[in-house]
Amino acid sequence: MEKNEKKLKEDETEKKEEIGIEDIPGVGEATAEKLRESNYTDVMAIAVASPSDMANLTGIGEGAAAKIIAAARKIADVGNFETGDEIYQRRKGVQKLTSGSHNLDTLLGGGLETQAISEFFGEFGSGKTQIMHQLAVTATMPIERGGFNTDVIIIDTENTFRPERIIQMAKAKDLDSDEVLARIRVARAYNSHHQILLGDRAGEIAKEHPARLLIVDSLTSHFRSEYMGRGSLSERQQLLNRHMHDLLRFGTLHNAVIAVTNQVSARPDVFFGDPMAPVGGNIVGHTATFRIYLRKGKAGKRIARLIDSPYLPEGETVLQVSEDGVSDGT
Repeated sequence: MEKNEKKLKEDETEKKEEIGIEDIPGVGEATAEKLRESNYTDVMAIAVASPSDMANLTGIGEGAAAKIIAAARKIADVGNFETGDEIYQRRKGVQKLTSGSHNLDTLLGGGLETQAISEFFGEFGSGKTQIMHQLAVTATMPIERGGFNTDVIIIDTENTFRPERIIQMAKAKDLDSDEVLARIRVARAYNSHHQILLGDRAGEIAKEHPARLLIVDSLTSHFRSEYMGRGSLSERQQLLNRHMHDLLRFGTLHNAVIAVTNQVSARPDVFFGDPMAPVGGNIVGHTATFRIYLRKGKAGKRIARLIDSPYLPEGETVLQVSEDGVSDGT
């Protein structure tokens, strides 16, 4: 009986995978092209979209978008519940990317997890950008060395990407620095709307150059500078929320690691013994899967504290940032 039920579920899944977006009622060739250009490439992606977002991205009227989404939801059976063991089987596809530091990998349960957002926040000089550079290098390494053997996409909002740093780190890992640089695709974001657009564009890039690491350094700098004061807080948070969910969607669709850096600001209360708190409020706090607080130590050391995770305990470890990159420093 159980085998028959399992077979039926597998057959249903295969049928859903065979259904293209042109099979959705109301979607013709022209509409399908607009949807694909906006990264709505399958029925499930359309089913979980919001009408306003789809209308803004595709140019389709909001009423028409709502009808398309409703039709896609019927096809995809959105709203069905899954058993815990089904979710567990699906999560077996989640992989881990090494940070270059065994200590940090251990703190994160084996490395940075795919299909999740890992947020690194701290003051200037705490090592956030250095870790992003290191991840860009390790992602190109072979799987047996803790990498993904894949391309990397970086959205650079503060002009912090330095190819010279990649070369140093690649050589320290005995990698061909030219090959590593050729697998990293960087785009400079000049404002928050451009940053959101690049997040959408990342999905198209990944079709041509499969990438399983998407870095945003830094996540909040443009939003923080452009939307100042309480009067603009609501709009800022709405845009930031949409951007983070777009990033998470990329991670899910491509089984990719999403690594972002975040700034801190002074706050009257004390955050883990330090009067600094991450920018972005509850939007960032609730959407980031893993939150790692970085602070300076002595002699190039950095202290990394895991403060939020769906299943890992809070903890703290020490890592080293040197000319060779991120390591345990032993």
